[in-house]
Amino acid sequence: MRLRRNRSCLFLAGPGLLGVLALATPASALQQSDSTLPKVVVLATGGTIASMSDPATGALRAALTGEEIVASVPGLRDIARIEVEQVANVGSMDMTPAIWLTLSRRANELLASPDVAGVVVTHGTDTLEETAYFLDLTVTSTKPVVIVGAQRAPVYFDTDGPRNLLNAVRVAISPEAAGMGTMVVMNGRINAAREVTKTNTLEAETFQTLEFGALGVADMGAVRFYRAPLRRQTIALPPGAILPRIEIVPMYAGADGRVIEMLLQRGELDGLVIAGLGLAHVPQAAMDAIRAVRERGIPVVVSTRVYTGRIVPLYENNVTLLKMGAIQADNLSPQKARVLLMTAMTRTRDPEALRAYFEH
Repeated sequence: MRLRRNRSCLFLAGPGLLGVLALATPASALQQSDSTLPKVVVLATGGTIASMSDPATGALRAALTGEEIVASVPGLRDIARIEVEQVANVGSMDMTPAIWLTLSRRANELLASPDVAGVVVTHGTDTLEETAYFLDLTVTSTKPVVIVGAQRAPVYFDTDGPRNLLNAVRVAISPEAAGMGTMVVMNGRINAAREVTKTNTLEAETFQTLEFGALGVADMGAVRFYRAPLRRQTIALPPGAILPRIEIVPMYAGADGRVIEMLLQRGELDGLVIAGLGLAHVPQAAMDAIRAVRERGIPVVVSTRVYTGRIVPLYENNVTLLKMGAIQADNLSPQKARVLLMTAMTRTRDPEALRAYFEH
C-alpha cells in the first residue's frame, strides 16, 4: 500500500477497535481553536515514524515533516493544542550529539514557559534510548518530556505511529507525569529513559524495561503510573557546553588492546567506555591498553554487554580495574554509560567526581 502526502490515509486499529479514516490537514490547521486545552510542543527529528518509500529504491527513508505526522493522527487535536518544530529529519542511525544539544536546549526553553505542559520528541528507534537518557539528564524542568517512535512506517497498513504519538501526548499532559523525567511511550507502555532498551529489531513491543518493568500504561481508558524512577539525576549543561568524544570498545573472547591503542594514537579520545564481559570483566590481554588510557588521565567506565544486572567487584579482574581508576557503570548499558560520562564531563573531569555520578 502506498501512502502519499496530504491524501486521505486509512489507519487500521488493533483488534476490537474501529478503523479510522483520517484526513490529513494543512500545517495552518494545527493551531487549536480551544485555548483551554493544554499545549504540547512536538520536536520532530525523523525516523520510521516519518518514513516513506523512496520512489527510486523502494527503501524507507525519513521524509514526512513533523506537521504531516501530527496532522495524520485522529483525535490528537481534541486533547491538546499542538505546535510542531522540525529539529532534524534523519534516520536515527544518523542521530548525533549535536542534535542532542539542540533538543535539550530547546526543550528547556519551551518547558520554562507556563503555557507549555510538555514536550514530545518524535524519533527513530535505533538510538531512541540514548537520546531519551541524554534529555533525562539535561532537561531541568519537572514537566515531562516524552520520546516516541514507530516500528511500522506510515506506508504499512498496521502502522503504529499514530497510536504511539496520540499516547505520547496523552502522557505529556497527564498530571501524574510531572517529575517522572524523560519517558519513552510506545506500544501502550510508559518506560523510564534510564532503564528502557530496544529488545527486538522489528516487533512493535520492542521497548521494554527488562529488569524493573514499565512505569505505567497509556491504554484505552486512561494514563496510569504504577511506580516512579528513583535513580534519576539532572546535570544542567553549562552555557556553550561542548560534549566530549567518548568511544565504546566491546570485549569478546580473544579481544586484546589494539583497538584501544589505535584510539590513543589518534589523539582524539576524551573518555572510554568498555563493554565488558559478564560482571564487567576484561581479557588480560587488554589490561595494559586500559592502563595506558588511565595514565593519560582519560576517564574509563566499565559496563557489561549483559542485558540486566548491576556490576559488583567480586573478582580480581574487577579489583584491578578499580585500582587503575576505572569507574563501574552500575547497571547502565554501554551506550547509556557513554551518555552519562559525556554529560558529566561537561561539569568535571575529576575521577572521583565522575564516579559519584555513576553511583548516584
